[in-house]
Amino acid sequence: MVEQVGSPWAPLASRVFRALWLAVLVSNLGTWMQTVGAQWLLVGDPNASTLVSLVQTASALPVVLLALPSGVLADNFDRRRLLLAVQLFQAAVGAALTVLSAFGELGPALLLVFTFALGAGAALSGPAFAALTPELVPRSQLGAAAARC
Repeated sequence: MVEQVGSPWAPLASRVFRALWLAVLVSNLGTWMQTVGAQWLLVGDPNASTLVSLVQTASALPVVLLALPSGVLADNFDRRRLLLAVQLFQAAVGAALTVLSAFGELGPALLLVFTFALGAGAALSGPAFAALTPELVPRSQLGAAAARC
């Protein structure tokens, strides 16, 4: 790790910030894989073009709908607990998606509902992570830490 204050990598020298950043990275990778997998499942459907675009809508719409409420939640509740709760919720949704898909019980409507739920989790965790960042890194590294988010 580069420890220079002006380095864009400097915030990652903080153990807690690095752990949280890696956790968010893994969560985002899982969300992106789920989106691709959802679209892949729907490609063979007769209404594929509509359903594939609905997957993108189901994952992005929660950000539009929950931007203000999630900011309020991040300001009024313990951010660490909020992030843990949201990550557990997303893990449960992902596990349910896995089981239903493995047994062939995942229809387009249910897939879109679960995709919306994952998008809601992402919308709820974004403001909490951004608001928690100043508590994890020195003020001089705040710009570099924000760029990493």
